[in-house]
Amino acid sequence: MAEVRMAEDWKALLCEEFDKPYFNDLVRFVKEEYAQGVVYPSGANIFRAFDKCPFERLKVVIIGQDPYHGPNQANGLCFSVNDGVAFPPSLQNIFKEVANDMGVTMPTSGNLDRWAEQGVLLLNAVLTVRAHNAASHAGRGWEQFTDAVVRTVAERKQGVVYMLWGSYAQRKGAIVDSAKNLILKSVHPSPLSAYRGFFGCKHFSSANAYLSNLGKEPICW
Repeated sequence: MAEVRMAEDWKALLCEEFDKPYFNDLVRFVKEEYAQGVVYPSGANIFRAFDKCPFERLKVVIIGQDPYHGPNQANGLCFSVNDGVAFPPSLQNIFKEVANDMGVTMPTSGNLDRWAEQGVLLLNAVLTVRAHNAASHAGRGWEQFTDAVVRTVAERKQGVVYMLWGSYAQRKGAIVDSAKNLILKSVHPSPLSAYRGFFGCKHFSSANAYLSNLGKEPICW
């Protein structure tokens, strides 16, 4: 893997995790995968979610599953794609809900850097994937690492909005104290489930109302 590009406060918080045996095994596996074929995202972007959203700025957590596995899509932020790339179906549905909820027009770019830089941690549970092979890096240690990330946020920050879309994200966020944070749950925004409760969930306006009530700057979705 390339040198870890991650905000310094995250590095300090997660340094113990980097020294654990499972993480060393994970690094070995991922390096071998990059050496043998095409893996997404690029090595420099594996930890991009932590670089674009430093811990001290974090206000919202959105949990995805694993990176897009098609060419030029994954950029290290869950649900996000690079500028000029067509919106995958789930991202299209997310933008539809934002437009309906917030009364804004659909964006022209699917690059969610603009969210991350405002304090939205766009965290995939698994941070790498083999090209054209969904979930190919699942069960190799990434889940343990990202569980530690969620636990770190839950233990060290209150007043955070968690958007947990689908059963997978909801299980991952189960450790969060709902009395001290805002937990928003719905079905996943994929075309298979979006019409069963994602559309109309109003998570984006709910998040902003909660942040405003705490005296925090709302997110420009």
